[in-house]
Amino acid sequence: MNQSHFFAHLSRLKLISRWPLMRNVRTENVSEHSLQVAFVAHALAVIKNRKFNGNLNAERIGMLAMYHDASEVLTGDMPTPIKYFNAQIAHEYKKIEKLAQRSLIAMLPPELQQDYRQLIDDSCCSEEEHAIVKQADALCAYLKCLEELSAGNSEFALAKTRLEKKLQQRQSPEMDYFMEVFIPSFSLSLDEISQGSTL
Repeated sequence: MNQSHFFAHLSRLKLISRWPLMRNVRTENVSEHSLQVAFVAHALAVIKNRKFNGNLNAERIGMLAMYHDASEVLTGDMPTPIKYFNAQIAHEYKKIEKLAQRSLIAMLPPELQQDYRQLIDDSCCSEEEHAIVKQADALCAYLKCLEELSAGNSEFALAKTRLEKKLQQRQSPEMDYFMEVFIPSFSLSLDEISQGSTL
């Protein structure tokens, strides 16, 4: 049986820092970001199903979110101001991402490739699934801004404003619910969020 380097590559996502052009109070890597996006995307799908008559597979969306940046283990994390500097750069970067997704899938044994293609190749998800993952991704970037700002790092003030505009563009009832119910806690201290804990 041939060896596969697939999971050895994925384990290196923790070595790729996000927000590379900005001063961070605490650095964030792609691996931990992906887990948070999975948490939030799953929650958005559950909220949509329970509160707004959705019919989404929340577990699948959580898995799509977990793998949404997997190709960055081959491409690195391109800073947003560069990635979206103009339409041509954005288009070319999308092509690079697609090649990286295919390369990652090709590392797997042939009998497993189709299962992982469904998670890694973003053309294998529906528009609704893609929209939920993108909402979660933007929400997690926004949460990072809140955390940095609450730690006194004004470097993230403009990023927060930019992300607020992006969140308005991606607005949905489930995202509004998440922002109203869960976001305020991210600006509180540990003591404040621990009040009333039954532990």
